[in-house]
Amino acid sequence: MRIAERWFAMERIDHRITRLWEPHVARLEQCNMWHVRGRDADLLIDAGMGIGQLKPAMAELLDKPLIVVATHTHMDHVGSLHEFDTRLVHPLEAEQMRTPEAFPVLCSTHWPDGMRAAIERQGYDVPDLLIDAYPHAGFDPLAFRTQGAEPTRLIDEGDVLDLGDTAFEVIHIPGHSPGSIGLWEPATGTLFSGDAIYDGPLLDAIAGADPTRYIETMQRLRRLPVNIVHGGHDPSFGRQRLIELVDQYLASRT
Repeated sequence: MRIAERWFAMERIDHRITRLWEPHVARLEQCNMWHVRGRDADLLIDAGMGIGQLKPAMAELLDKPLIVVATHTHMDHVGSLHEFDTRLVHPLEAEQMRTPEAFPVLCSTHWPDGMRAAIERQGYDVPDLLIDAYPHAGFDPLAFRTQGAEPTRLIDEGDVLDLGDTAFEVIHIPGHSPGSIGLWEPATGTLFSGDAIYDGPLLDAIAGADPTRYIETMQRLRRLPVNIVHGGHDPSFGRQRLIELVDQYLASRT
């Protein structure tokens, strides 16, 4: 297996939003990590797999206090949380943040019984090994585990994250997981949606998922005056695509 020249990729979306991702991770687990610049503080939304060190990789972005938020606690969103001092999560996912999966998360042949098959049935290709390069010499994917982190603050529906010149409202949007949250900026119609909605196969038949709650979440998202969605995976999209994705999901489940 080759050694990656660098583990993270980064692109500037606009004057305040930067997307980071792990290009050597399979699409299924290739999480979008969103850095949002504010006047007094910045946000980091989700923290990838934890295979490489995220904080040093984004050092050029870190010039003020950073609020790190987990939209939920699946293994592809929380791996590097332990690197940061401020870690926010919904109460229903706090214990999962503290005590994540104990199996070899990079080796799907060692996942719990039925997990790989369930994800494949929902539209993903799941390779035996979820990376196509190593972050450094001597890396052992079979030995790799998600590292736990203690939440420093619990956040729920109605809480506000103030960056000084803008503020994001926390919305509880369960279905994919019990404590899935989004960050909503009414002033611009910007939604960071985690895995509640993105432009790819949505997972509602995995451990912890609830299709009934997912339907309620989709109905809520359809009513929200969204201009742009930055999801937990795949490209960002506008309101028209949001409506299409919501309607496709509802048609398949109702």
